[in-house]
Amino acid sequence: MSGALLEVRDLVVDFSRKRREKPGAPPARRAVDEVSFTLGENETLALVGESGSGKTTVARCVVGLQHPQEGSMTFGGTPLDVVSRRPAALKRELQMVFQDPRSSLNPRMSVRAIINEVWRTNPAIAPGRDREKALAALLDDVGLDSGVADRRPSALSGGQCQRVSIARALAMKPRLLVCDEAVSALDVSVQAQILRLLVDLKQEHGLSMLFISHDLGVVRQIADRVVVMRHGELVESGDAAQIFGAPQHEYTRNLLAAALDLSGAEA
Repeated sequence: MSGALLEVRDLVVDFSRKRREKPGAPPARRAVDEVSFTLGENETLALVGESGSGKTTVARCVVGLQHPQEGSMTFGGTPLDVVSRRPAALKRELQMVFQDPRSSLNPRMSVRAIINEVWRTNPAIAPGRDREKALAALLDDVGLDSGVADRRPSALSGGQCQRVSIARALAMKPRLLVCDEAVSALDVSVQAQILRLLVDLKQEHGLSMLFISHDLGVVRQIADRVVVMRHGELVESGDAAQIFGAPQHEYTRNLLAAALDLSGAEA
């Protein structure tokens, strides 16, 4: 894709290089094995696969939490290194929303303090004098009442906590949200609400999203394009309509069948 916002080329992460192999044991697979894809402006790309497929490792590489042994990544044409070597502006533009909303928030801080901490450590994006108005607007963006501002994560539901996590990411004024299993810890009804919120925020804020999930049923509701991973390798990619309507790889067909079976069981 010409002019892609994010480009990942031949990415390799091999954890076996960091540990001694047992004598006679088969060689360990690479966690990520020469994976390549692109993500465009205002696009949602879903990275799908079972546990151990390498999808979260790819996400961690993109946000700079994991260093790949081989390959390259660029964001808006700028090479991506580990987070400690990224300019502050580049760090802000790529934000991650984690799987467990409670563990990703400081339990000792109120929602107000969590958001104010973002602005305190990033003065370039902090609002002017009226931070209360800015905070209320940010909470409204993610569907939360301003009264939530003085509550701590322990006093919020899982869905509310995930909305706070998204608000914290939005406070950084990102261009790309990396959502790592961002709804998998939530009830099905709450999942649907958060997915709708992400779709709306994408439109309102001009966001791009890298959406990591094991669940094709969830992905179907949000993705423009889909990349399917298995055992660290990319096995299929394409427009969401093509992946869901005419999957080419047996593994993708199995994932889709499992999602459909689960949906039928819920009905």
